[in-house]
Amino acid sequence: MELINSYYEASVSRPPSEPMLTGEVHADVCVIGGGFTGLSCALELAQAGRKVILLEAERVGWGASGRNGGQCICGYSTDALAGPARQAGVTEKYLFDLTREAISLLHARRQQYSIDCDWRSGYLLAAIHARHCRELEEHANTLTNRYHYPLRLLDLPETRAAIASRRYCGAMVDEQSGHLHPLKYVLGLSNAALASGVRLHEQSPALSVVDMGNNIEVKTAAGMVCCRQVVFAGNAYLEIAPRLRTRVMPASTCIGATAPLGAAAAENLIANQRAVCDMNFVIDYFRCSADTRLLFGGRVDYANRTPSDLAGCIRQRMEKVFPQLIGEKLDYVWGGAVAITINRFPDIGRQGNNVYYAQGFSGHGVALSGFAGKILADAIVGDTEKLDVFSRIRHRPFPGGNTFRTPLLVLAMLYYQLRDLFG
Repeated sequence: MELINSYYEASVSRPPSEPMLTGEVHADVCVIGGGFTGLSCALELAQAGRKVILLEAERVGWGASGRNGGQCICGYSTDALAGPARQAGVTEKYLFDLTREAISLLHARRQQYSIDCDWRSGYLLAAIHARHCRELEEHANTLTNRYHYPLRLLDLPETRAAIASRRYCGAMVDEQSGHLHPLKYVLGLSNAALASGVRLHEQSPALSVVDMGNNIEVKTAAGMVCCRQVVFAGNAYLEIAPRLRTRVMPASTCIGATAPLGAAAAENLIANQRAVCDMNFVIDYFRCSADTRLLFGGRVDYANRTPSDLAGCIRQRMEKVFPQLIGEKLDYVWGGAVAITINRFPDIGRQGNNVYYAQGFSGHGVALSGFAGKILADAIVGDTEKLDVFSRIRHRPFPGGNTFRTPLLVLAMLYYQLRDLFG
């Protein structure tokens, strides 16, 4: 999908494109994908002394890393950690604490590499009806009492003061999560990787990966990388690893950005400029940018279709939450795909001894995908502790094969949409 009318693209100044791969080159590791995972992995490997070549099919940050909602949230897309923890042989708290470590890594990199990415602390999980409020209380109790993660619940008046919308009846405040400009962060990671010695080739999609025994050959249209290890970091846009693709489903989402509202209006809309996400299965999520635009996203489509009237779709959802914005201009609208797994838990592991991968962050990838890159790099240089944990978690292919898996998932999602509708 083209990056057409993206606010993120319009608000950065990209450097000239890195050269396309031509000819035969040699490296210790070839990383495929120039998003959070691939750049993070390449950066760590280069700093560990490995010769790294990174192939990006378009420009760095072209996929979900450069056009997501910008919400950096502790935890996973699922609260059901008992099964993954049991399979991995660790506690649920251990798995949750890894997400806290992921956010800490993001902050460490912002500071170490002076990445100005408009970070703002604060996140609200908002309840729409009474069932949500009960679930929110249970969730907050689990995180506070079992995982020792500080949270605060808001009653109805406090929620209305925090979000200028009558749609929500309660909320949970998480001050350690927050939001950022994702493309600015991607470009900062890219600069750090290049400065550390990573060879980056843009406009260089990998067309095939062939294990030759002593080495691996990664072929592009105009060149080839001969290497010892390969990292798949393409997520929803990975086309050349069919066994991995059966375990994720690309799902489309869309985002719009209003014209600047002004500091006072933005603060009146969302107090303390936190990020907000609701508790429906098909979610709405929104936040204000550093230049006071409302960035409003939602309408996840599990058939991976982008609506023909993208602006109208976003406007309808935005005005339902904020009627006071009826008629407000949308300066930018864009869409993209995220990769989800059946259990909504990241799929991070290795195939054989020399192929590593990370995928399926299911909408929680801003911090986790970069952390996954570090996990893969650590394993390649010899520390497999965290990779071994994730590798033990089972990920099943979506039922139905290539022909029927999308229709089956769409039918299943209708149940959750009706559940959202009727509370």
